[in-house]
Amino acid sequence: MLAAAGALIVLVGPGAVAFGVDDGLWAFATIEPGREGVVQVGGYDGEPLGAGSVLTLTAPARTKVTAAPFAGPGYRGAVAEGGASATYTFDGPAVSKGEAPAVWKGRTFPFVVSVPPDAEPGTRLPDCTLALRDANGTVHRRGTCTVTVGLPAPTLSRPASGVPLGALPEMSGTAFPAAQITVRDALEEEVCSTTAAPDGTWSCVPGLALPSGMGRLQATATLNGVSATSEQIDITVHGSGPHGAPAGQ
Repeated sequence: MLAAAGALIVLVGPGAVAFGVDDGLWAFATIEPGREGVVQVGGYDGEPLGAGSVLTLTAPARTKVTAAPFAGPGYRGAVAEGGASATYTFDGPAVSKGEAPAVWKGRTFPFVVSVPPDAEPGTRLPDCTLALRDANGTVHRRGTCTVTVGLPAPTLSRPASGVPLGALPEMSGTAFPAAQITVRDALEEEVCSTTAAPDGTWSCVPGLALPSGMGRLQATATLNGVSATSEQIDITVHGSGPHGAPAGQ
């Protein structure tokens, strides 16, 4: 099956949470340039902490935290001025050892992080750190959050979906400059490939004639180890005319 449109990434928020071992705090996210993404933090499995305990995320270099939107009972989110960090504070009652559920355990805490528009896709942004402290300021757990700059999804604007095609139609669209573009069919076979120009445009023509009948196409962009996919388009191939012209034209 073809991939869903969007980045082919490992991420947290939205997506599956990935935690470390040894009771550490971990979070991973991939966020496109000029966009906001949610970094979900979790993984704490240590001793119970009570009222006044604080989870802190320090934003990666050149990014800002814009929100701490978790609204669970007893937890209060706050963003530092300028967005260099954000916290969740547990304001509920003290928790004794052995009580369940323990504060911070079995939960994830979202931090909204904004990546600058000139960030390079594939870059892992440094200096993102996590710390969980008790009411006295003692650190109980530390961790790192890995924020990678994602790749914006390419477009596949030509051929137009549903328009009858010849066997060698030109494919074209837009993508992040210098990204490698590969167009594949519904069987994941490569149809054509090229590199996006500095202005973000790209085009390519199949090296082999497309089979007659109904089919599906999708473009994938890859740059610096990250990938993204376009929306899928449905096509119908009639005959063997070149560059999108039906046979006999």
